[in-house]
Amino acid sequence: MVNINLGNIEFQMKKWHDFSWLNSLGKIFCVFSQNDSGNISFGIDDGKERYFVKVAGLKTIESVRTPEEAVASLKKAMLIYENIKHPNLIELVKHYSLGEIYIAVFKWTEGDCLFDYWNFEKYHNNPQIVPPAKRFKQLPFKKRIKSVKVLFSFLSTVAKRNYVAVDFYDGSILYDFSTDITTICDIDFFRKKPAINDMGEDFFGTKRLKAPEEYVKGAVIDEATNIYTLGALLFSFFGNFTDADIQRRYDENAFTPCSFEKWELSKSCYDTVLKAVSVDRAARYASIDEFFIAWNKAENDSLGKYGTSGQLGPK
Repeated sequence: MVNINLGNIEFQMKKWHDFSWLNSLGKIFCVFSQNDSGNISFGIDDGKERYFVKVAGLKTIESVRTPEEAVASLKKAMLIYENIKHPNLIELVKHYSLGEIYIAVFKWTEGDCLFDYWNFEKYHNNPQIVPPAKRFKQLPFKKRIKSVKVLFSFLSTVAKRNYVAVDFYDGSILYDFSTDITTICDIDFFRKKPAINDMGEDFFGTKRLKAPEEYVKGAVIDEATNIYTLGALLFSFFGNFTDADIQRRYDENAFTPCSFEKWELSKSCYDTVLKAVSVDRAARYASIDEFFIAWNKAENDSLGKYGTSGQLGPK
């Protein structure tokens, strides 16, 4: 391991790299160096704008891929960001090669990641700090429902662009607690349809939220898969699970919804989301839009007093 010091920003790498080229982009104000994707990312301020700069091709400490694999993956992801446009998706500015590395520059978006695993040790050592995921769960129903509608709208757009969301989870979501704006920050592994599981049990995604077909090599990965993922996310946002419940998903390679007694919304909302996470793909909704219509009806029937909108789209 080597220690890298860039002004007041310190982090570790497996191999030293000269980051002086970053100076041409602006001043570094933060770094994300512990991703297993093989990328390292920086927050950069040029005096007028802030940017999120993602770099592939370096030997990062947590990477499960070679630098060459990381570069190929990031290059491939650029077409995805160019083809999927949504008001709540992080905006790609430019991307380019610099020697053996590849750089993608996005507009900076304020917010906290809803699964910031790189901070878990800090939370463990400082129990007085409330993690973003817990803060989100403490929000009023109205605010969480507004955030959920962004996810419906985004995944509807993904389907209409002929893509399928892969490795989409709470770690792909930023929430700004000061403005209540939800942003999708990572779609690098999304795939064009038709898509299949070509990796078996190790297919991209967290076992906390994966659909059954995401464990089966050769299985179709499509909109029905995304319906399941969104349903599992909704259970995460409005259901309550013990640590043992979560561990069971890893042990059994299967998501299990909470009981209604541990669900925070109405029975109609519970039943609506339960249908989305049916093991039988045919029993799920036919589309994200159909899921939204059912969710919106259940939510309006039971939570009309919150005045939430029935319109599909970011608010």
